[in-house]
Amino acid sequence: MCCFTQQRKTMPKLKLLHIIIIILSCFSSFCQACNQIDQDSLLSLGFNISSPGLNWSSSTDCCLWEGIKCDANGRVSHLWLPWKDLTGTISLSIGNLTHLSHLNLSHNCLSGEFPSSLSSNYIKIIDLSSNHFQGKIPSTIFRLTQNLITFNVSNNSFTGLISWSAGVDSFCSIRHLDLSNNCFTGPVPLGLGSCSRLKTFRAGFNYLTGSLPDDIYTATSLEQLSLSFNHISGSIKNGIVNLTSLKFLELYSNSLTGLIPRDIGKLTNLESLSNFFEGDISVFNFSTLLKLRVLDLGSNLFTGSLPITLNSCKSLTAVNLARNQLEGQISPGIVALKSLSFLSLSNNSLTNITGAIRILMGCKNLKVLIIPLNFMDETMPENDHLTSANGFKNLQVLGLAECKLKGQVPSWIGKLKKLQVLDLSFNQLTGSVPRFLGNMSSLFHIDFSNNLISGEFPKEFCRLPALTPEQDKNKANESYLEFSLFKGSNNFIGEYKKIFNFPRAIYLKNNSLSGSIPVEIGQLKLLHMLDLSHNNFSGNIPDQISQLTNLERMDLSKNHLSGEIPVSLKRLHFLSAFNVAENNLRGSIPSGGQFDTFPSSSFRGNPDLCGAIVQRSCSVQPRPIVLPDSSEELGYGLIAELGYGLIAGAIFGFIIGCTTGILLPLQRLKFLQQLRYLVRH
Repeated sequence: MCCFTQQRKTMPKLKLLHIIIIILSCFSSFCQACNQIDQDSLLSLGFNISSPGLNWSSSTDCCLWEGIKCDANGRVSHLWLPWKDLTGTISLSIGNLTHLSHLNLSHNCLSGEFPSSLSSNYIKIIDLSSNHFQGKIPSTIFRLTQNLITFNVSNNSFTGLISWSAGVDSFCSIRHLDLSNNCFTGPVPLGLGSCSRLKTFRAGFNYLTGSLPDDIYTATSLEQLSLSFNHISGSIKNGIVNLTSLKFLELYSNSLTGLIPRDIGKLTNLESLSNFFEGDISVFNFSTLLKLRVLDLGSNLFTGSLPITLNSCKSLTAVNLARNQLEGQISPGIVALKSLSFLSLSNNSLTNITGAIRILMGCKNLKVLIIPLNFMDETMPENDHLTSANGFKNLQVLGLAECKLKGQVPSWIGKLKKLQVLDLSFNQLTGSVPRFLGNMSSLFHIDFSNNLISGEFPKEFCRLPALTPEQDKNKANESYLEFSLFKGSNNFIGEYKKIFNFPRAIYLKNNSLSGSIPVEIGQLKLLHMLDLSHNNFSGNIPDQISQLTNLERMDLSKNHLSGEIPVSLKRLHFLSAFNVAENNLRGSIPSGGQFDTFPSSSFRGNPDLCGAIVQRSCSVQPRPIVLPDSSEELGYGLIAELGYGLIAGAIFGFIIGCTTGILLPLQRLKFLQQLRYLVRH
């Protein structure tokens, strides 16, 4: 009762407060009626809205619509509709929104040309990124929007030159300019040096040519300069060191040449460095770049050894020095990089793999280690050669391919509990497929192809927890890798920005494996890729493979498999590549489903297979009975079908029958049929 009384006393106060809030709000822009021209212009924009749609209606005030905000005069100031599945084009009516200051239609499916009618001097933000716009950007847009702070049209299909007709003085307020991932051509535009407030300039992944303009070295407020994946040539001048505010410098995948700027160590705020350079990297002093987090100097012409001064960059989380001409050994000082999680040194000429593994095991936070095409013809280190058998506790990706390494798959790999991707392909490893792999709880991508591994396909391999639905862990929300990883198999190359995006795969191609494919393989229900080609497997193709309903590619070619192709494999609806060529298979090739999409080359080299795909009929034709016209012909036919030990008796009985007149023609035929039956059985 006391609670009820208290509630009755409180309710009038709440109602009064609610009324006061409503009254006060009526003095704000929310109760200000939307300008009729603005409302009509919004309804005429022309794009389509997918279900459930927006609450836009001519019967309601547009200032209350989703994605719309008005100023105190009822004029539309914000049109903010990212990630709304919008389609269609933007009509010229958007130019009637003359008080528009914030426009964000990013991450939709809008197409057509840039809305050239935009001319509001109020506008501060234009974000049309991640759509399907094409055509040219009107150069007048920068002259007509003099208060523009952010201009982002990345991830579209815009073409033409990057240009500002009235010079950059017309948009001196610009701070963030992102033109990346389009089809722009021509040179990097002049005038950026006059943009005293410019912090971000991104124009990577286009078709820009020419050299870097000199005035870009005077844009001293720049914090991010990204022009990667273009056709920019020439050298980077030492004037780059004037950009002391730079945090991200990305100029990789161009045609830049020359030496690394001598005084680049003055850029003490650098967090990411990525360029195209040459020269002896070991003489460069990295010790002043204490804020450097990401170093990408891959695909360059660097020589020398790994620079010792790099170990002073305590903030480093990712290092890419792949595809250079580096020599020597990995220094023990690298363990000073406590935050290092990504290291790629592939395609160099490093030596002493035993020392490298021992040292890198001390990098406790290392998650990705990519070191293929090094340590040529050395021996894979085993536990006896390592001082830290408990290392690599956080390692998730290990790439040691194409090193021609000898020895066996080392047992210390079985202790890497977080390992998800293992690539030891294109080596000279011997021994068998380790049974301990079946106990690795996170492993889902294994590549042992092109080695000398023998023995059978272990049944323990068929219970990999990460490939069975009962024990799989969802890693879809894991963070992006600092650098993309590339992996190829069977003429298929994938780019992976997350470890989880790697295919769930078992590659054992081109080894010396034998025995049968175990029926337990049907437990690996999450498997996407299976390549057992170029081995010595025998026996039947297990019917249990049909349980691998996520399988996309399977190659069993060039083995000694026999029997028929299981009809149940037609259930594999995601199977896009299938190859059983060069085996001893027989019978009809299943038809229907995915099997109607495979080329005839998938089945060649199996002469006893039949079906429309190999243009070989499966109908069984009985052998014709040839009636002899003389005893000479009969004797030849019998020699072809009978053993020599039966010939004399057969001819003798036949002659007696003919000379005595006991056997009539029909009886002779029955006699021959009975004789053939007795011989065959």
